Amino acid sequence: MRQSVKTGLSFGLTSGVITTLGLLVGLNAGTHSRVAVIGGIVTIAVADALSDAMGIHLAEESKNNGSELEIWEATIATFAAKFVIAMSFVLPVILLPLDQAVVASVVWGLGLLTLLSYGLAKAQKIVPWKVIAEHGAIALLVVAATHYLGEWLRAVLE
Repeated sequence: MRQSVKTGLSFGLTSGVITTLGLLVGLNAGTHSRVAVIGGIVTIAVADALSDAMGIHLAEESKNNGSELEIWEATIATFAAKFVIAMSFVLPVILLPLDQAVVASVVWGLGLLTLLSYGLAKAQKIVPWKVIAEHGAIALLVVAATHYLGEWLRAVLE
């Protein structure tokens, strides 16, 4: 796989998981509304995927060392990965009671991050559990912070 595609896929997957989980958990804690959570996920899948793709595009252009094709490969891979990963969180929210969907989504997101982290560690020939633990801890920090922020906002604004 070309490096430009790897860059876009790894960024898009990571951002898709972390951003979507943060939004999903925070909106659930703040609203307990399935419509709000699904609306937030779809918004992330479109607007934030386009924003991240544009960010990767500009970051790759600023390096001044990639071809135009490689820049566009990274851009498209970022958008596609972020969009698909973010949209994958809609299914549990539709199929399960909202509280169960949140738990299932956290498990799904951590599973995706674990697979990516394992692959990265193996490619770099470093100990996988350290990379998995680091990335998992960051994801759980985002989940906890957005959950408590959502609860706090609900208490303050109601």
